[in-house]
Amino acid sequence: MAHAQDNAPNKPVHLMFLFGGMLFFLLLQWTIDWIWGYFVANPSEFYVTSIAFVVALAVGISLYRNERVYTLANEVATELKKVAWPNAQEVKAATIVVVIMTIISAAILGLFDMVWAGLTEIIYG
Repeated sequence: MAHAQDNAPNKPVHLMFLFGGMLFFLLLQWTIDWIWGYFVANPSEFYVTSIAFVVALAVGISLYRNERVYTLANEVATELKKVAWPNAQEVKAATIVVVIMTIISAAILGLFDMVWAGLTEIIYG
């Protein structure tokens, strides 16, 4: 596409459109099956799949050829390349902190619950 950025990462953008189209196809297939199944006992699986495929393909191609959407997808992919992702050691350390804080919070909440249950038992007998 002539309007695309020259140094834009095209492979992630193409994959984004491909997986978006596949996700839209699945959602559309389930939706058509659900709506059609509301009116007919056994909707034809062939027709449901065919309609969902044609509509998803048409929407996917029109979005891919839309200059605004394609440029936006390129900008998102470019910005995602700038993100500094944590390495495995940083993720492991952050996970340990989260697990420890969760255990401490659960212990504090359990203690409050036990005290509150004791006070309630004393007040209401």
